[in-house]
Amino acid sequence: MPLSVRPLSHALGAEVRGVDLAQPLSNSEFDEIHRTFLEKGILLFRNQKITREQHIAFSRRFGELDNHDSLPRDRHPDYPELLLVTNIPEPDGKPSASRYTGQQWHSDMSFTPVPSLGSLLRGITIPPVGGDTMFTNMYLAYDTLSAGMKKMIEGLHGIHTGTRKVDDPNSDREKEQKKINPPIAQPVVRVHPETGRKALYIGEKVSCFVDMTPEESRPLIDYLVRHATRPQFVYRHQWQQDDIILWDNRCTMHIALGDYEEGEIRHLERTTVKGTPSGYYLQ
Repeated sequence: MPLSVRPLSHALGAEVRGVDLAQPLSNSEFDEIHRTFLEKGILLFRNQKITREQHIAFSRRFGELDNHDSLPRDRHPDYPELLLVTNIPEPDGKPSASRYTGQQWHSDMSFTPVPSLGSLLRGITIPPVGGDTMFTNMYLAYDTLSAGMKKMIEGLHGIHTGTRKVDDPNSDREKEQKKINPPIAQPVVRVHPETGRKALYIGEKVSCFVDMTPEESRPLIDYLVRHATRPQFVYRHQWQQDDIILWDNRCTMHIALGDYEEGEIRHLERTTVKGTPSGYYLQ
């Protein structure tokens, strides 16, 4: 069956059909996938019954993989290239450290000096209803701003943190995260290194802007996040078992929804492709 592409929404995304990621891809097949990735921002591969080793191998076609040193509690103990996105309790019965992963609008690894190029998330155990992920097109978010707003934000840098929704913001896990990942300043407008297009780079993990107070920053951060997540810019993905979603963190933002029954298992595993250096630590 030849490789084919089906749009997922008007704003972004495509399903790639006719490919089995358990088998090696030819260079021409990968080149077509890569071109579609740059054009559509997110790609869906359904019914991919692959091993962890095959997940990692396919991900490496896009670039060097992150070993998730910035998220040591969340990575797989035997495969550091795999980040666990799971609500399965720890072996000692404690709640999973990653049960709240992604429940804010964000771009992966924006709180590090080398934000992610892309992420590949594999659905392993999916709730019968819910557990969706929403994605938004940050090219469109930037392009549809007024000329005055574009001028205002052109030189701004947002301070990104590695915090997430947690039961206890003073927990050992949160203290550890703050020590491993001190706040970092990232440009609010980024130029995609492969397409040359400008994209808005903002999210709910941005605490304030450099040289501005949190009180001064908050109204603009909230406006930009609301603008970027307008329904016409968004694709909502309903997971199925053995789905793989690949997204471009340089021009999209996403959020995981906790819209499923308590007690239902949601277990996914993610590889993270390293991007190019961006931003700087605050002194």
